[in-house]
Amino acid sequence: MKFTGVVYITFVIVFVSALAPTKAVLEEKVACIPTELISCIPALQTGSQPPAECCGKLKEQESCLCGYIRDPMFSQYVTSENAHKTLATCGIPYPTC
Repeated sequence: MKFTGVVYITFVIVFVSALAPTKAVLEEKVACIPTELISCIPALQTGSQPPAECCGKLKEQESCLCGYIRDPMFSQYVTSENAHKTLATCGIPYPTC
């Protein structure tokens, strides 16, 4: 009877751990898609109030900002004074890359 109990407990532990999300699953990789930030362009160019959609997309792509800073095509938009202002308005700290 003890052997059956041990087998049963082992099975339950293995089954439950297989269902539990792993750290890799919880840390979904964010797709860095600059075109999703189009709603931010007026704020980044003029320093105007960013729309809620812009802030939402910036928060989604926060981990992408250093890549945008390094990319000559996008760095002008991310390193400007207006970019600092837009990020601050959206509650996103300017990245230290």
